[in-house]
Amino acid sequence: MLLFRQKIFKSLMHILPVTETNLHIYHNLAQCYEAEFSPLTGKKPDESGFFALDTAIRDHVLGYLLYIGETPAGLAAIASKENNCFEMCEFYVVPLFRKNDAGMRFAHAIWTRHHGTWEIKQIEGAEYATAFWRKAIQRFHDTPYNEDHYNDPYWGNVLRQTFTITSSSIQNLS
Repeated sequence: MLLFRQKIFKSLMHILPVTETNLHIYHNLAQCYEAEFSPLTGKKPDESGFFALDTAIRDHVLGYLLYIGETPAGLAAIASKENNCFEMCEFYVVPLFRKNDAGMRFAHAIWTRHHGTWEIKQIEGAEYATAFWRKAIQRFHDTPYNEDHYNDPYWGNVLRQTFTITSSSIQNLS
């Protein structure tokens, strides 16, 4: 049954860039993301029940939505920096879809689209996120990565992975 589910999820998975027409879907999923991390961030919803978002989709920040069939299943926000450098600012997959490697395939699809140097950070206490990112990076064609503790100006002490995706490393996959 699980193998059947994985094949269905994989065949129905598609990724869309965030635009003005689907930005509201990104914002809705971002509320789930913020709520999930609230025990670690200490964030509370405002008087209307909404969490403030840390990353706005605009200018140098690209957004993506993951769909499984017609269902919005995840989001990503990627900061595009100078010299082909990228930071995964936000990444979330609805828990129902996590056990089917949808998150890993989502991350791999993003890296395939954006060649360059990548940076991914996890706040203290997010061990499950760290385990996910280590596995996702390693399974992306055995990509070597560096990991260090970093004092982020916004988040404080974080664990950070850095790695580089080149067009030749993608071409060597075939």
